[in-house]
Amino acid sequence: MKVPFLDLQAHHQPIREQIDAAIGDVIDKSAFAGGPFVAAFESDFARYCGCKHVVGLGNGTDALWLSLLALQVGPGDEVITVPSTFMATAEAISYCGARPRFVDIDEQTYTMDPALLERAINPRTKAIIPVHLFGQCADMDPILDIASKHGLPVVEDACQAHGAQYKGRKAGTVGVLGCFSFYPGKNLGALGEAGGVTTDDKELAARIQVFRDHGQHRKYHHSLVGWNARMDGIQGAVLSIKLKHLDVNNLRRQAHALLYDQLLGDMEEIITPFEAPHNRHVYHVYSVRVQERNQILQALADRGISCAIHYPIPVHLQEAYRFLGCDEGSFPIAERCAQEFLSLPMFPELTNEQIYAVAAELKSCISGRKPQSNCLKQ
Repeated sequence: MKVPFLDLQAHHQPIREQIDAAIGDVIDKSAFAGGPFVAAFESDFARYCGCKHVVGLGNGTDALWLSLLALQVGPGDEVITVPSTFMATAEAISYCGARPRFVDIDEQTYTMDPALLERAINPRTKAIIPVHLFGQCADMDPILDIASKHGLPVVEDACQAHGAQYKGRKAGTVGVLGCFSFYPGKNLGALGEAGGVTTDDKELAARIQVFRDHGQHRKYHHSLVGWNARMDGIQGAVLSIKLKHLDVNNLRRQAHALLYDQLLGDMEEIITPFEAPHNRHVYHVYSVRVQERNQILQALADRGISCAIHYPIPVHLQEAYRFLGCDEGSFPIAERCAQEFLSLPMFPELTNEQIYAVAAELKSCISGRKPQSNCLKQ
């Protein structure tokens, strides 16, 4: 059986008529750049998350970058984050003129290890960005306690955590700002690039609104040096439709993850995802850890099972960040996980039959690489 890593056609087909009608409405009203459809989505997403303000933006990288600009992060500053993330987290820091400073991750949740945070803080530290990786929130309370002790704002990178919860609070509402990507493959995905910021701080929201529109506080009156980071109307209209289905789709992802856990839990060679007791994991990515990951990835592809790797090179070892002087071994848990992560197919429309096929082929690939007596738990 062939199993895709992601199937956006299956995802969009049940709501295609609604999407087509929404796009037609945007065309009829010629509301393409910002405008009423974006404003409606901002209101809808604020209500969903339980925050006071949402600012729709062009993508998740804009969300991170403009959030830091709104906090006046600039040259000479440092922002603490983790090396186990997509490049955009660090890029946003760099494009403020600041430097990323990394702390390692917790080996169970793959999010920022609060026990390592305080030693990374110094007089140049201006903000902290925990990353809610794969759909699970970082352990925010100890992070917030340390940040408060040092007078530092916490910006949540929630780009993979739409609808995830930390102790009953939605991702993006625990720190001073929350940053979301609505890239098509996300749990809440647009039909192209889109992003947004959540906050309860009226002044920060207003500042980001000015930044996203060339620094204009009103047309042709530029109070700041800004950028073109507006969300377009079609994406706002489509996201409002898809938001209505987010909770149901997240429940499907959780059910898929539970089935994977049950099918793969008897193999010592496979480390399945861990969900912290205080979290509601929404499984944007279902990533297991295996040895000889690259060979297994290829073997699965040969059998028609499409998997992926998130992320093969930690940010501190990327060529772009060699100037930071972080050698191999600087963040051992992130580095070890980067060599072992294998992301299995995960999307709401995945069938049980497909999950059984993925699990069977994965176990077969691993068993074929080791003596049979050592493959399965007794």
